[in-house]
Amino acid sequence: MTTLRKPADRSFRLHGSLGKGVVLIHGLTGAPGEMKYLARQLHRRGFSVRAPQLAGHCADARALLRTGWRDWLDSVHAAFEALRSEVDEVYAAGICVGGALGIALAAERPELSGVAVYSMTFHYDGWNMRHWYSAVVPWLEPFANLPGIRRLSFREPYPFGLKDEKLREAVERAPHSVIDGALDRLPLGSMYQMHRLGQHVERVGSHVAQPVLILHAREDDMSDPRNALRLRAALAGPVDLRLVEDSYHMLHVDKQRDAVASATAAFFGAEEIGAARRRLRPPA
Repeated sequence: MTTLRKPADRSFRLHGSLGKGVVLIHGLTGAPGEMKYLARQLHRRGFSVRAPQLAGHCADARALLRTGWRDWLDSVHAAFEALRSEVDEVYAAGICVGGALGIALAAERPELSGVAVYSMTFHYDGWNMRHWYSAVVPWLEPFANLPGIRRLSFREPYPFGLKDEKLREAVERAPHSVIDGALDRLPLGSMYQMHRLGQHVERVGSHVAQPVLILHAREDDMSDPRNALRLRAALAGPVDLRLVEDSYHMLHVDKQRDAVASATAAFFGAEEIGAARRRLRPPA
């Protein structure tokens, strides 16, 4: 009999002075460590930060497959509740699935003050993705619980969502050492849960009245900018959609990470620092 390895808790928090806090939500197969650079930049501007570890993450594929999108959202709810007891205003920001979870949280918690979504992904349809990835997932529903199907996985292809050459070379050499706890393969069963979360976001988008910042790389290798436009169309509240010109999918750690941090902080009410935000242009 095999036992599932219990993951170490890699969640972290930072206490700020602004009276505002941000729940930072990592991506599917990712880990809280990928949010550390953004967390430091927000903390410099006075924000408190909580970066939860999503349920099932940071162990192995078997542990991840035991969870679904609602379990991941429960992890975000818990972080929101903890942060709400410490600050006057709470915001959420997340990458890919993390951004979708932020929208789902906003739909259920109107007291959330705003959301930033990076690289929204309804489908993996970017320029570097194989076409069958997104085409096959909607057809998985009748077979989602069959072990022979849901355990099939694929490795994220080079350049791993990174335009920064040093970062992507580091990921290629030792993927586990760059982000502690991240998985280098995505099971189809979890990809299907991502698809279901996207459907949920579109269903509840009309209930999201909070302001939403959507940042998406124009050259996103994993999800085409049409995903950002689709999210904007689903939301009821004010939306600021901006395209990032010099990054790929992982834009919160990529070449424009400082501009992304500055835009996020300004959107959440911190004083804008420098001209970084002006480099994020609205779509044509």
